Amino acid sequence: MTVSRREVIAGATAAIGATQVKVATPQPRRALPKDFLWGTAISAYQSEGNNTNADAWLMENMKPSLYKDRSGDSCDSYHRYADDIAIAAKLGFNCYRMGIEWSRIEPNQGHYSNAELDHYAKVLETCRAHGLKPMVSLNHFTVPLWFAERGGFTVPDSPEIFAAFCGKAVKHLGGLMHMATPFNEANIQLLVQIMPGVAQYIPAVKAAIAAAAQATNSPNFSTMAYADPAVSTPLMQDAHRKAYIAIKAVRPELLVGISLTTQDIQPVGPNSLADEYTRRLYGDWVEVARTHADFVGVQPYTRFLVDDKGIVMPPKGAVITDAGYEYYPQAVAGVIRWAHRAIGKPIYVTENGIATDNDAQRIQFIDEALASLRTCLDDAIPVHSYLYWSLLDNFEWTSGYSKHFGLVGVDLESFRRTLKPSALHLGAIARANVI
Repeated sequence: MTVSRREVIAGATAAIGATQVKVATPQPRRALPKDFLWGTAISAYQSEGNNTNADAWLMENMKPSLYKDRSGDSCDSYHRYADDIAIAAKLGFNCYRMGIEWSRIEPNQGHYSNAELDHYAKVLETCRAHGLKPMVSLNHFTVPLWFAERGGFTVPDSPEIFAAFCGKAVKHLGGLMHMATPFNEANIQLLVQIMPGVAQYIPAVKAAIAAAAQATNSPNFSTMAYADPAVSTPLMQDAHRKAYIAIKAVRPELLVGISLTTQDIQPVGPNSLADEYTRRLYGDWVEVARTHADFVGVQPYTRFLVDDKGIVMPPKGAVITDAGYEYYPQAVAGVIRWAHRAIGKPIYVTENGIATDNDAQRIQFIDEALASLRTCLDDAIPVHSYLYWSLLDNFEWTSGYSKHFGLVGVDLESFRRTLKPSALHLGAIARANVI
């Protein structure tokens, strides 16, 4: 089972209905530094298609399955990456956050595919040719099937295995990268643990993992999101540290950061547990970021309201996005300010977006998110990017193809890409470099 933060946080608010979006008050515009990064984020598994050697492919193509759809061809970005990159460049962006698939590059433990490394080199070269600086995720939730079968990040030697992959990949590709992160949303397991709506899904998750273990004759089968964090989190933290060191050993000049799921945690009423929930969401990842990261990537989508008992439902009348959680673009400023206080490293907004079929709502979300980012710049907080999730309407994990975050629509039969007005809107902002 692979789960995204977008799905996890939806579990707490699934019963709330949508209402109209309130119009934000216009604010003065601000010119941004010339090196500010504008772009989109996308993951390899969610867009490439036919990644048959990944753990998620097994989980979505067996019974019982937690997935609404099979990923199948997805957006066929494995073959059509040049089209996607060209779209991003023509829109006016200067950065392309993307992933490379570990399961393609190391299909068997210790055996690397030079052909797949060359493929990703071509992707990165295409980015560079179009004036896009590639920000690369070395892992975006999925792992090679062999790694899941041996126990994933519950096995003591998993940090060394992951770091070896990172070192190999960056040795081959690092000269083409602008920045890199070992994990996407390294603390995803901790998010799973704090969400009240997740408990109801645990029996189904356990059944699916048990079926995968039986199907592969691998009693230790483990997926990243649903491993026991008491076991897996320390190992993943060690894996990040070792990956950081391995990358720097071959490319010392490459900026290597940490990407976290960062929701805006706000106290409600007396004796709020907001500080406790903040600690539970980030844990020791804060210290990892302080010692083994050149920057921190924040990825806000909503806020969590926390009273003296825990996370509470959004206020009456709150707008709920198609993904099932509160419309709250101001979360961008909240998490930037948290990261500045807690970690003190340069900050990049590496994901932010909304699931909606109302593109006017998406435009308004972007404008309000950027307005909140501007307040942080006004306070001299070092924010260096705004990367929207996602370029394409792609495979949204267990939600399949039903949730549309993209600036660009994709016909899943013809693979035709169709730009939405929001794509042109954000592109115009990026070109002007003013918010």
